[in-house]
Amino acid sequence: MPKNRIIRPLQTPGTPLAPPPKSCMWDSAARMLRAEHDSLATGDSVTTPVGLEIADLRDGGIAAVPAPARTKAAAPGSQPRVLLIAGNASRRFGGEAVLPLHYFERLHALGVEAWLVTNQRNEAELRELLPPDLLAYVRFVPDGPFVRACGRLWEKLPARFANFTIGQLLELMDQSRAAAVARQLIQQGEVNIVHQVTPVSPRHVSVIRRLGVPVIMGPMNGGMSYPRGFAGRERLIDRLFMNVGKHFANVMNRLMPGKREAQVLMVANERTRRALPKGCLGAVLLMPENGVDLGVWRPQHARAASGDGAAHFAFAGRLVDWKGVDLLLRAAAIARDEADIRVDIAGDGPWRVKLEDMSRDLGLEKLVKFHGWLSHAACAEMLARADAMVLPSLCECGGAVVLEAMAMKLPVIATDWGGPADYLDERCGILVEPREEQQFIRDLAAAMVKLANTPALRIAMGEAGYEKVCAHYDWPRKVTWMCEVYESQVAASRVACAR
Repeated sequence: MPKNRIIRPLQTPGTPLAPPPKSCMWDSAARMLRAEHDSLATGDSVTTPVGLEIADLRDGGIAAVPAPARTKAAAPGSQPRVLLIAGNASRRFGGEAVLPLHYFERLHALGVEAWLVTNQRNEAELRELLPPDLLAYVRFVPDGPFVRACGRLWEKLPARFANFTIGQLLELMDQSRAAAVARQLIQQGEVNIVHQVTPVSPRHVSVIRRLGVPVIMGPMNGGMSYPRGFAGRERLIDRLFMNVGKHFANVMNRLMPGKREAQVLMVANERTRRALPKGCLGAVLLMPENGVDLGVWRPQHARAASGDGAAHFAFAGRLVDWKGVDLLLRAAAIARDEADIRVDIAGDGPWRVKLEDMSRDLGLEKLVKFHGWLSHAACAEMLARADAMVLPSLCECGGAVVLEAMAMKLPVIATDWGGPADYLDERCGILVEPREEQQFIRDLAAAMVKLANTPALRIAMGEAGYEKVCAHYDWPRKVTWMCEVYESQVAASRVACAR
């Protein structure tokens, strides 16, 4: 198979594509995609206008593989002028809020003209963070009293239900204002493609549509639920609210079909593709949601000495129920009988007091340290002293911390469920199957003992993880891939308009 495949379309070979939207602009683009799709049905490889090779799908799977550096300049007139749309663009908020900043800064570093539209709540941080020449390309949309009232209501509802309902309402208000800014920039000739970066949920509604330029969305990552053996950890009322939220999202995606009409939808995995609204008309491409900044998360050629001779395991993330830190503490209580271990926990959240009490009840005060919230730089320093990362999350769509640990040549122990299972394999970590709680705790403890007592294995896994993260998840490489998608869509729209 060719080595330069980086994304795969997820339509089933041999089945017709859905008809394109009733707009002359996309007729040509739809014909291109249909030609690619028909070639896939016969097992042929095809190349998009900018050289992205679409892989053979006869195996029924999806995979991302390395791409070479861009060696082909964009066709004349197809240079992208990108508008990024994201409700939040913030390093302070973390999570998906940092994604638009990665794209924005790295696109400019590549010489690609990129604009960013985000909520006014991010303005103070971005004015401190961005230099004036970049800040000139940022537009802020304001909140109003109704939005602030909705924010207060959000805090009183179950978190996942609030995200699907009140969260979507707030996002739609942000998007409506962002769409008005987009139309203005498009009319002025400043933008020829729109990229809605967040929300990353495949079910969330979008009103970014009918702008007269290509619209792409993602990469998205979602469609998660708890493992069957752990369903009891989710409250019954939360499950009921989630089911209501999913039906609400399906109805809203029909009423507001921005996502269904987008020219390209990018997803992180097959699970997310299945969660997309029914009837999506655009191409569905595979691209990792997360990336890693190798300038911050650097490998330690010699691990920083801890001075105690123990194997140090690190956790970083919010201290909430689904992160499974309580399971990690119970596993550590078992593992300490067979290995000299320490556990460093970075993060804050509503479960912090409960977890600190549990640590004392288990007699782990001398073995476990709660660091609280840490900046990226401080977290990197903590990982520099660690021997392995542990992420026992039970409902983790992404798990960027896994990639950050891999970038620092740390082996990773994680739940064989959701995002971490997309990143890890047996060469660079240990995936623990979550069949039921007691089994999971025992197997998690066994994995900790194995790595604690086998330094050579830790080193080998760390090297393999570093190679993998450099090949697939380095942010500059990822943004280069995204530029290929931009150029492909801009070129297709120019051909369509010329007809």
